[in-house]
Amino acid sequence: MDFVEHLKSSVDIVGVIGEYVHLRRIGTGQRYMGLCPFHAEKTPSFSVHSGHQFYKCFGCSAGGDVIKFVMEMERMSFWEALRHLAERNGIPLPKRNDLADEEAKKRARTLDIHDFAAHYFVRSLTGSAGGEARAYLVRRGVRPESIAEFGLGYAERGGQALVRALEKQGYTGEEMEESGLVLRRTDGSGFFDRFRHRLMFPIHSESGKVIAFGGRALGEGDEPKYLNSPETAVYHKGNVLYNLNLARKEVQQAGFTIVVEGYMDVIGVYSAGIKNVVAPCGTALTQQQVASLRRHAPEIVVNFDPDKAGRSATERSIEVLLNERMQVRVLELPDGVDPDEYILANSAEAYVDLVKNHTQRYFHWLAERARGKFDVRTPEGRVGIFQFLLPQIHRMPDRLDRLEVVNDLAEYLKVEASVVLDEFRKAAAERREVRNLPKPTSPFMTSERQLLRALLENPEAQRELPERLRALGPLTGFVSAHIFETILKLAAEGAALTHSSIEGRLSEADKDLLAKALLDDEEVAETPSIEQARACVQRLENDARRGETADLRTRIKAAERAGDMGLALRLAAELKHGVAGS
Repeated sequence: MDFVEHLKSSVDIVGVIGEYVHLRRIGTGQRYMGLCPFHAEKTPSFSVHSGHQFYKCFGCSAGGDVIKFVMEMERMSFWEALRHLAERNGIPLPKRNDLADEEAKKRARTLDIHDFAAHYFVRSLTGSAGGEARAYLVRRGVRPESIAEFGLGYAERGGQALVRALEKQGYTGEEMEESGLVLRRTDGSGFFDRFRHRLMFPIHSESGKVIAFGGRALGEGDEPKYLNSPETAVYHKGNVLYNLNLARKEVQQAGFTIVVEGYMDVIGVYSAGIKNVVAPCGTALTQQQVASLRRHAPEIVVNFDPDKAGRSATERSIEVLLNERMQVRVLELPDGVDPDEYILANSAEAYVDLVKNHTQRYFHWLAERARGKFDVRTPEGRVGIFQFLLPQIHRMPDRLDRLEVVNDLAEYLKVEASVVLDEFRKAAAERREVRNLPKPTSPFMTSERQLLRALLENPEAQRELPERLRALGPLTGFVSAHIFETILKLAAEGAALTHSSIEGRLSEADKDLLAKALLDDEEVAETPSIEQARACVQRLENDARRGETADLRTRIKAAERAGDMGLALRLAAELKHGVAGS
């Protein structure tokens, strides 16, 4: 077995995918389902088979093994994903490194630079130069254990400290520049640190790799207040959420995510024991970030700062969240304070109480926003409010919730509920999509699917049945005839009959068929027994004999009509022999 196959057989694909997608086991079988991480969907169409170690989405056709999944989710090359899985699971890598391509090696160097820089900034925070940064953390109530858990550090003010440290490690100027941590002087005379005299927040990928930094200014008048890494080969800020690497399991357990505005907000809330909290990395919330959250839980509590900018950001985020069919609540803290400030001034318990009991459904929060934009006392103002809120009602996924909100809106506008409902229905009719499409039926006959699964899952069937199936000739009556042909070729070569070995020889259409055979909508039951598999083959053999008998009778009649009695007698004897032998 080569290293790739060894790795795939050693790693639990359900465990790996479960770190990115909230999976639910289907019945007692080996199939798990969740919302697809590769496209937006309301009803799960993404399946994982633990026995055959592959995933498939029947909504967008994404599919593959555990290596391909990591490649897609982490935007890694094949070698990077291989190394990532090996390191995470304690599997020694082969000494030869010739699997890595040049781009993979560059990204690996960039990640190494970030890892080194993270440790360097941590050491700088504890040194003599980090006093001002430490004092700032004390003022903000950040405990030593939180500083360590989040890997907070300090970038020295001189502008050459990190450059020199990286040069000593053997990194070239080009590698340092590509990392985004170092800038080239305009006159070409050398390089200098991007981050200077700043408190440093390492930003991690969902799998836990340091891929970027945010730096908070410490000097009076230094701008910007927060400086973030530029986009690089390993960092795309619109895809990344601060703290998702630590929060994702907590989000799955809690069933919802708290989204706050900044790094310090996350640290304050998380350190208080409320660990299902994340923040965008200095950008408005993006569709890609929301999709990442929806994989783990369908509900969001937005707790941005309660100032004008924070409220505008909340309003923009609601639209993105609703487009991804998230359930949205909004929390505004009293007295205009940030989450970490509120917890420090009150308690974690007080914050939890606000999250549980004092959040607003997004529609009611928007209605309050509308009150500030339009004059509800005038007809024009009421029309403006209605036009402002109606699109948001349409985005609500639950019909009963929509009707309840329609009544609330009528009361708010002081008009009859029927008037609002009529307008709502008109708008809904214009936007209605095709629904209630017929459920697709299985393309397989029951015996076909059962036999296919037996050949993939039952060792006794793998040893006994291929020879009998080869004797039948092409299984043209099966939609999966090409899959059976591949299986029989592999068996003749003495190769292992695994999902991976079979799929690698199939067309895309047949790969989809194979996935459907193993991930049918119905519960994947126990592996078919050898008796069931033998019965399937027996039915095929009987069908073949009946076909041969019918063909002989047709040929006998044709010979008789042609006056060739000799041929007719020989065929009749063959028919008699066949019937006697069956």
